[in-house]
Amino acid sequence: MQRQWLALAVLVAINGALLIAGAGRGQRSDGSNRLRVGLVLDVGGLGDKSFNDAAYRGLTRVETELDLETRLIEPGDGSDRESAIRQLAAAGFDLVIGVGFIFSDDLRAAAQQFPDVKFACVDYSPGQPPPANLVGLRFREQEGSYLVGAIAGLVTQTKHVGFVGGMRIPLIRKFEAGYSAGVKEVCPECEVLSAYAGTDPKAFADPTTGKELALAQYGQGADVIFHASGNTGKGVFNAARELGKLAIGVDSDQYAEAPCCVLTSMIKGVDVVVEETIRAVAAGRFAGGEREFGLRDNGVGFVLDDRNRERIGAATLRRVETLRQQIVSGAIEVPWN
Repeated sequence: MQRQWLALAVLVAINGALLIAGAGRGQRSDGSNRLRVGLVLDVGGLGDKSFNDAAYRGLTRVETELDLETRLIEPGDGSDRESAIRQLAAAGFDLVIGVGFIFSDDLRAAAQQFPDVKFACVDYSPGQPPPANLVGLRFREQEGSYLVGAIAGLVTQTKHVGFVGGMRIPLIRKFEAGYSAGVKEVCPECEVLSAYAGTDPKAFADPTTGKELALAQYGQGADVIFHASGNTGKGVFNAARELGKLAIGVDSDQYAEAPCCVLTSMIKGVDVVVEETIRAVAAGRFAGGEREFGLRDNGVGFVLDDRNRERIGAATLRRVETLRQQIVSGAIEVPWN
């Protein structure tokens, strides 16, 4: 049900901002008129059960329905992402999607070089205004993180909670800032322990370091840790299982990673914005620019279902729902740095 809310709200937000810009289909050499979509994943690739997997779900949900020709590229450590983008554009793909902030500069350059190709960047890093054929998709991660921070602050028994980030960058700082603010809102005396896995993109694909950081925080008294670290988060879940502590997932529902220990997951509609961007191109609606999605339009949120409802508790949920409404109304402005 929650994914359906995300899909509806983000569809309205995207379609409300898109303009008619031609059919957006490139004819193949065999004479067919199938829409060609290329997806270049972030560091960590498929199987992260988080960010990359969410983007891939968005692609696969419409692949058959829209009769797409698709190509998926996993650029390893990310060093060859520029060549992957250019390879797809030069091959005449109609839409090329880069998944992750590290694609921002490369996609801006490619969009200028290939004006007839449409591009999209998930977690677009603001800088120069995007060209008309590039849409930058961003989220107010701090808002969803604030809510899971409030959950952690209300559930903790030790008054110590943790945060494990991937690469130390402004994007991940949004997760940390929102989480810490949410914890402090409901538990001013709580201490938030924070650590990052590294300073380059490989920090999102290092479960060993993730486990070391989590073990250290659990050892300092934390009984709940929120990670925003991609594949590195697998190490956080390993530590939680080993010690019988709680962890909070990110981007996608990560309950299956550690059913014993996952309190909830802060989710954002990466799959939805990928899906609806493809639909917009297929329907002949596309406009460059920047789009941002937060709690108000259900672009971010947290997982609540029968598997974790009792673990969180009714009183906690009532308090968090009040906070959610205050953020949506503007009564609470969540810090992002």
